[in-house]
Amino acid sequence: MKKITLPLLACLALPLVAATPAQAAKQVSLCDTAIKDAKPRSGEPARGRGALPGLRVSYLPKGFVYGDFSLHSDKKAWEYGYVWSDDRDDVDRKHRSLWVRVVCWPAAKSLKDLSKLPVVEGTFATAEKATMGGRKVLAKEGDGALGHGRYVGWVERPGVVVTVMASEPLTPRLDRIVKGIRATN
Repeated sequence: MKKITLPLLACLALPLVAATPAQAAKQVSLCDTAIKDAKPRSGEPARGRGALPGLRVSYLPKGFVYGDFSLHSDKKAWEYGYVWSDDRDDVDRKHRSLWVRVVCWPAAKSLKDLSKLPVVEGTFATAEKATMGGRKVLAKEGDGALGHGRYVGWVERPGVVVTVMASEPLTPRLDRIVKGIRATN
């Protein structure tokens, strides 16, 4: 009788326990990865992949001097986001800021679900459907709580919503900003 070594037994068992790519994607979500890496911080603005765990922001307009990461949780959802801003005052709406947020909410399956997004700031109750950066999004003008500019959101994948608020000077670039945002896992 041949002796079977442990590495060979492990290889034989692998197909029994390994997940298919589709199963693996469901098991490891953007939100699961991000919560491990999420650490509130502020100061010099982060760039691209380093700003938001699990999300790449490929296009970031130049000129931001401040950055602030935030994390918030409640019973229905949890969210994390990053705000980039400059040091211009808000006279004549020249202040530039960009807020990208991920909302981890299991009930988010399609664009119509965004009207019930359980967040304090940046709801989509009065938003309109639009296409931006090659994505179907809900969009609306910024209001008092969000500031001046344009606010958009979409379901990146089931259970994961991405929102972007661009101040008025950045709205001409919003299509390019949205196009450059991708989940990294």
